[in-house]
Amino acid sequence: MHAEEKLTYETWPAEPERSTLEAKNKFLGFWLFLGGETVLFASLFATYLALKDKVPSPEHALAKDLYDLPLTFVATMLLLTSSLTSVYAMYHMKNFNTQKMMLWLGVTVALGLGFLGLEIYEFSHYVHEFGHTFTSSAFGSAFYTLVGFHGAHVTFGLAWILALILRNYKRGLDLYNAPKFYVASLYWHFIDVVWVFIFTVVYLMGMVG
Repeated sequence: MHAEEKLTYETWPAEPERSTLEAKNKFLGFWLFLGGETVLFASLFATYLALKDKVPSPEHALAKDLYDLPLTFVATMLLLTSSLTSVYAMYHMKNFNTQKMMLWLGVTVALGLGFLGLEIYEFSHYVHEFGHTFTSSAFGSAFYTLVGFHGAHVTFGLAWILALILRNYKRGLDLYNAPKFYVASLYWHFIDVVWVFIFTVVYLMGMVG
């Protein structure tokens, strides 16, 4: 079956994201990319743990003084919920339901934007209330590099999903764009998994000192 053929619910394959050679190549390239991303984030985590609370003087705020756990918990729930909505979107993609797939992808984008808004507010609060900036200490540099780098990945993921929605809303589903939606969804799950580690290592461990 070729990607350009007219498809219906009856002829839609059970795994449209893997039904062509091009799709399988996309998956291979994506997993290689994620391997590199995993190593990169592991390096950032190690750097943060080495530099946590490394401040030039006692007057500088430490991790336990900075972090607002309720705010971060709300942001975490938004991001984890967006992972669930992307699962719903892929469920409808596999069932050849373009409208419902687009709806749940739209909800995913909205939740991701909410997460980004809370993260920007958090950074602003640290800067204005505590003077905790990227250049204020080694701790500040490590924190903003790790958490900010994740935020940049969230921004990229949102732009990726939104671009797919806008480009394919009227076109509908086919075997050419189905793998693109699926790979974007996998990337979004990766971002969520990384955030779970950030929430645990940075915020929860930071609160206990």
